[in-house]
Amino acid sequence: MRLTVVGCSGSYPGPDSAASCYLLEAEHEDRTWRVLLDLGNGALGALHRYADPLTVDAVVLSHLHADHCLDLCGYYVLRKYHPTGAQPRIPVWGPAGTDARLARAYDLPPLPGMTGEFDFLTLDGAFTIGPFAIEPIRVAHPVDAFALRVTSGGRTLAYSGDTGVCAELDRAAEGADLFLVEASFVHGEDNPPAIHLTGREAGETATRSGVARVVLTHVPPWHEAANALTEARQVYDGPVELAAPGATYDV
Repeated sequence: MRLTVVGCSGSYPGPDSAASCYLLEAEHEDRTWRVLLDLGNGALGALHRYADPLTVDAVVLSHLHADHCLDLCGYYVLRKYHPTGAQPRIPVWGPAGTDARLARAYDLPPLPGMTGEFDFLTLDGAFTIGPFAIEPIRVAHPVDAFALRVTSGGRTLAYSGDTGVCAELDRAAEGADLFLVEASFVHGEDNPPAIHLTGREAGETATRSGVARVVLTHVPPWHEAANALTEARQVYDGPVELAAPGATYDV
């Protein structure tokens, strides 16, 4: 499978990147399947650079903070009012209450909300989208939040979503070929617990979990991203780099 970074800015869109959004693609049944992991604010516009939004097969939301889900509002408009006509419903997996959360965000009545455009499904167990087998694993964050373990063609991508250090994240990352992991905090600062990782904690998780490669993401614009990279390299011996918009990885 191929991973493309659509947006990787943490907490809000930055001057050089939209908020969280990652495009997964893989060949299956004589066509390319496309799944979005998160669709944070600013990401829908950037997505046009890498794929036609109408060719996306599904969206999986790690949690319901704006920097991970809010561009579903624009995507609703695109699919409902596109000049070629209203588009078929596609599945959107997310935490319980995703349908109501997005209806409120666009000031729609709860019913029908966006249910004419999206088939809302709850992250409560493993599921399959075309060639992608996806296992959501609940992690430590102030709202319901999930790491996502995606396997296709015998290869595994682990995406942390937003999380603090926890045993569940270690399990999600175990043996992954690529670990896409947030690094929002700076080591040594008085960071609140169970919200985000430092670059060092991301590297320590990767080492404990035996991952083959690390890509650090979700660094807020108020931090220097290179510091997260330095922290991770101090505790993880494998290849590690910073996510950047447009970067692609063959997993």
